[in-house]
Amino acid sequence: MQSKIHTLDSLLQRISVHQQAGESIVFTNGCFDLLHIGHTRYLAEAKELGDRLVVGVNSDGSVRQLDKGKHRPIQTDAQRAEIIAALGCVDYVILFDEPDPLNLIKAIQPNVLVKGGDWTSERIIGKDFVEERGGFVRTIPLVSGVSTTTIIERILTTHGISPSC
Repeated sequence: MQSKIHTLDSLLQRISVHQQAGESIVFTNGCFDLLHIGHTRYLAEAKELGDRLVVGVNSDGSVRQLDKGKHRPIQTDAQRAEIIAALGCVDYVILFDEPDPLNLIKAIQPNVLVKGGDWTSERIIGKDFVEERGGFVRTIPLVSGVSTTTIIERILTTHGISPSC
């Protein structure tokens, strides 16, 4: 699993080889705080859109900037990256510190950019960059009723704790 987790320099070296071989690169990103069926289905569908799937995982600091809640992330970025790397559909994982992946998208230059169905086309960061280079952007529908937030709320409620705490 660790062999799938890269720094930007090592990732770009590997991707360059794939791009020179004519392979298409798919990029997506997220927090992936508590991995659930929505995440796994999403990543499997993303992989079907190209040859190599690169997943950007928000660092702990980046997650905090996204206003996911004062107690998030639940798992450390190293743990989240390793869990994502363990999935067979994922080829490469990279942690990033920015609140959005635009700089990473520009560096990787993917052929396909993928986001979840909760993102409208206008809100997808990197969309214009990818499309201007001849690539395309896809959204994948969310699995209804499944999210990290609902899992956390269910755990708290089950133990008699108000989710607003």
